[in-house]
This record gives sequence, C-alpha cells and structure tokens, in this order.
Amino acid sequence: MDDVGPEPKRRRRGRDAKGTAASKRIVNYRNLRNPFPPMDVFSSDQIESMHVTALRTLEDLGMKVLLPEAIQIFKAGGARVDGDMVYIGRDMVEAALATAPKSFTGRAATPDRDVLFELGTLVFQPGAGAPHATDLERGRRPGSARDFKELIQITQHYDVLQMLPPLVEPQDVPPHLRHYFTMDAQLTLSDKFPFIFSRGTSQVMESFKMLRDFRGLTDAEFTDQPHCYTIINTNSPRTLDIPMAQGLIDFARFGQMSIVTPFTLMGAMAPITVAGAITLSHAEAMAAITLTQLAKPGAPICYGTFTSNVDMKSGAPAFGTPTHFQASLAAGQLARFIGLPWRSAAGSASNLNDVQAANENQMGLWGCLMAGATVIIHAAGWLEGGLSVSYEKLITDVEVLNMIAELCAGANAGADEIGFENALSHVDPSGHFFAAPQTMERYSTEFYEPIVHDYANFGTWTERGARDANTRATGVWKGILAADNRPKMLEARVDALRAYTEKRSAAGGAPPES
Repeated sequence: MDDVGPEPKRRRRGRDAKGTAASKRIVNYRNLRNPFPPMDVFSSDQIESMHVTALRTLEDLGMKVLLPEAIQIFKAGGARVDGDMVYIGRDMVEAALATAPKSFTGRAATPDRDVLFELGTLVFQPGAGAPHATDLERGRRPGSARDFKELIQITQHYDVLQMLPPLVEPQDVPPHLRHYFTMDAQLTLSDKFPFIFSRGTSQVMESFKMLRDFRGLTDAEFTDQPHCYTIINTNSPRTLDIPMAQGLIDFARFGQMSIVTPFTLMGAMAPITVAGAITLSHAEAMAAITLTQLAKPGAPICYGTFTSNVDMKSGAPAFGTPTHFQASLAAGQLARFIGLPWRSAAGSASNLNDVQAANENQMGLWGCLMAGATVIIHAAGWLEGGLSVSYEKLITDVEVLNMIAELCAGANAGADEIGFENALSHVDPSGHFFAAPQTMERYSTEFYEPIVHDYANFGTWTERGARDANTRATGVWKGILAADNRPKMLEARVDALRAYTEKRSAAGGAPPES
C-alpha cells in the first residue's frame, strides 16, 4: 500500500537513543469525507425549475425503452406506454425517490475496504472503459488482458482509489469469455469493491455467482447488501437500450449497486446550455432510478451525470472546461435536491500526459469536489476523452488525489500544534525551528510524502538525471508491478473460481446481449 495519507490519529513517540526517527507516518485514505462546502451555480428556484422540467419531460415527452421487460415493469407501475415510448408520471418518480436509499455500504473483501455511499463521502476511481492503454515504454496499444491486470494491481496499490473500475477493455479476450477474465483479475489481484459489466443477464448472473462463491457468501448474504456495482449509461437523448435496462433490473433484483450515468455532451446529444443539458440528464437519471425501484424498492442506486461540452469546431468531446465545471456544480445541486449519493467525473481530452492533461483533469476534479460528488470516476489516468488510460498519468494524478485526501483530514490547532511550550519558547529572535522539540518530534511524520513530485533544487535535480515527472512516474508504476503485492487469498477459493471458469469456458461461455 502507499504510505501517504491523512492522519486522523498520530502516535507520537520520542526519538531513540541514536537520534533517529522512531516512528513512521501513519495514514488512512480509505474512508474520506469531502471537506469543502458545496458550491452552487444556480439559485434554488432555478434548480427546482430544472427538476420540475425534467419531470415534465418524462411525463409529456417520455423515454424510449428498448427492452420489453422494462416496458412491462414501467407499465405495471403506472406508466403510459405507446409502443417503445414510456411516459413516466411524476408520482412514479417521487415514489421511487422515496424508496431509493440515501446511504448504503458497498461491501469489499474485508471490512476495512468497505465503501460508504452517501452525500458527503468522497470516493475516487481511476479512468474506466478505455479501449486503449499507453505508457512511455510500450506506447499506445489496444487494451489487453495484461494491461487490465497491471492496471488493477496499480489501482490496488493506492488506498486513495477505493473502487475498481474496468480501466481498459481487454480486447484479446473473446467477448463471450471476457467476464470470466475480468472477475478473476479483480478478485485475485485486489480486495476492493469490484465492478461487473452489464452485458446481458447470463454474464451478470455468472459474475454474481463467481463473486458470491469467492467471498464465501450465501444467497441471502449476497442480496442483502451490495458487493459489486455496475455503470449504466442512457443513450441520450431519452433512450434506454436493452443491455442497460436489463442491467438496471438484474442489479436491482439482486440488491447490487447501479451507478446511473447519462452521458450528455452539450450541443451534440444534449441542449447546448448547461441548464438544458443537465435537465435532460436529470430526467434520464430519474427514469433509470424509477426502473430500479419498480424492480425492487430499496435497491441501492447512485445518481450520476457525465456532462460536458463539445468542441464546436470539430465536434470532439472536451473535458476540464469551465462548462464541464459548471455542469458538475448543477448536477450536485440536483443530487442534493433529491438527496441521493451521486457520481461525477474528471478526465482529459489531451492526447498525452502533458500540461493540458493535468490542467483539464484538475479543473474537472475541482468541479466534482466543489459540487460535493460522492464518487469521482476518471479521476486518474484518463486521456483522449476516454480512448486511453495512461500508466504515467495514473501515477501523476494519484499524487493530486493523495494531496486532496490530506485535506480531508483537516488540521488540528491544539496546544501541542500551536507549540508555545515545544516550539515558540525554544527559539530566539532571528533563530530557526529546525531543532525545536516540536520539529524533532514531527519531522518525519508531519508533511505529505510525494510519490512522484521532486522537490530538489535545480542542481540536485540535474545531477540525478534531470528526469521529468512522466519519466519518474514510469519508474513508480514499474516498481509497483515488480513488487506484486497482491492481497492474500484462500487457495481453495481461487482453485474453485478457476475450475468454474474453465468449465464454463469449455461449455461455450456466455455471449453478451446487444
């Protein structure tokens, strides 16, 4: 594990007889709360108007739903149906929002890895769903099984990344067998809260079984609390396709968590204004939330949005823009309006890990933080608007996430911290505090320890080879992979998992549904 993080409790021990530091910095980045007050971009009246307009959109304009089972569930719940158009009344939405849980815990392999989802908590994920991987030594390439496993190992290493997303698509694994591979990699290389693709009931049910058996859970224990999650994207504007609708139903019925994420780009598949795009996104999210609660009242659900603008010169998605920032703030206001935990995103449209990438990612990240997002996905490693995940960017972005995690711990200002007795009274005017008792007690534990930043002066940096942050980051991720510090697993469960996947693979696997 990385050894930098906020320090809610610090053991203070004196130095030993030889004068060397007797303690190491104790940190915890696993359970964070957002320390920043949420920022508004619109007035409360405007937010209420956007919510009411979203309800009107669902009632009057409707959602196109492509899964017959979902249409029947909506119809049984009181929706008006005309072919594949479903018109959802505001009373149905209000009932769904009343049963959707405002707080729940995602169960990982061990309790200290569990993740609390509610307004005010703060959970980071690296970039997800990219078709390509890239690093300085091997270049840009289609995502592979090796890349998937390596990126899981790097994610496992950093406590500030509390959930596992599918960082890259392992394209060298056939689609009908891919869920076996991705579940095996997540379960055997990590003990964090895992992800399952919604690519049809057959693959989802097999993934549930693999996870349940590997964790040693009964059917009732598995369905009682969420042990995994999926991400559901609506097809904006106002369309819910077959795999996504089926995923909402399957995960809800088995008590597992769905993160609903309309992917709306202003001026393309959404209105060009922030208010219009977020209103559409809000309507689509509420339609999906309603479906989960009709399938199983109380099913864990996370409200979500991914709204930014396009470059109107090229039509390409743009991220980390002022508009992206404003959209995150608006989504946060709507999430607080309905009271649900919610997901937002950072990310970058840059083609390599350069200044543009850092600027865009941090601009997007701070939009999420100021908006009060519960889950921030694409917080590390994402390039090209999601077309690739960079190993080096994953490391350099984690540096920023660690620093934010430091802020989550707050700052103490008791007598010991103010230091009249152990600092101020020990130093004469024009003196220095290097040898003050407070400094000697805390010098090895007080400050954040960087993982890739270099604070050396120019001369020392030059003597060390004048390596830039990207080059240093390569050494960091290679060191993580070389150490191969995977969590301990029961061999019998690993053997059983592999036996199941081999048997099912030999039987033909389970093709994804389109």
